[in-house]
Amino acid sequence: MRPALDLLRALPPLPEGPVVDLGCGNGAAGPALATLGRTVTGIDASPAMLGEARETGVYASLHQMDIAAWTSEGPAPALIFCNAVLHWLPHHEVLIPRLAAMLAPGGTLAVQVPHQNNAPSHRVWLSLADELFPGRIDPDQGPAVLRPAEYHRLLTPLGALSLWETEYYQQLDACADGHPVRRFTETTFARPILAALDDDEQTRLIAAYEAVMDKVYPAGADGTVLFPFRRMFFTLTVPA
Repeated sequence: MRPALDLLRALPPLPEGPVVDLGCGNGAAGPALATLGRTVTGIDASPAMLGEARETGVYASLHQMDIAAWTSEGPAPALIFCNAVLHWLPHHEVLIPRLAAMLAPGGTLAVQVPHQNNAPSHRVWLSLADELFPGRIDPDQGPAVLRPAEYHRLLTPLGALSLWETEYYQQLDACADGHPVRRFTETTFARPILAALDDDEQTRLIAAYEAVMDKVYPAGADGTVLFPFRRMFFTLTVPA
């Protein structure tokens, strides 16, 4: 939750209007958003996640839909909050200006995305897959995050932009069945890479990946790993 709370603390003053938790997932950020004193609406594609979000009791309404196709209905939102979700959606050069256009005058679009693609934990999956299975993996199928300079050029004409990165250090618990960084990344970033391979190919790739991780992210005596993870943030406030 720390990146979500850091994004929340960076918000400028908001105009009147509701809050939209776009890609709310299980509602983890909902209680913090409720402290803004606005009605909070959650949008997510997963009915299971929305069921968990409903249990928080803080959402005025929850809607199941593709968040890329979401359109604001009713009062224009004072805040569209996107915590660790937009990196799974393509075409940010179209999507983000469209979201900003839905805001109330003086409203803010607040975004936080992982920005780890160039770190060994992520880059090595792709480089080894290309080495072992040339042409089998599409390098553009993973998270779609633009470079900071591209966001700056895209968003500065739309309003007041604040753009920054933070690297968080997470202690990953020891794993009996593999390197902690492999276990951490294989269900998110590496999922589409592994899905393109058969079981034997997955085993080969995982073994090669773990050999590199043992050197880049060495485990302590207790098997834990201190893992740096970079995230990019921005807030865009449209003119009042």
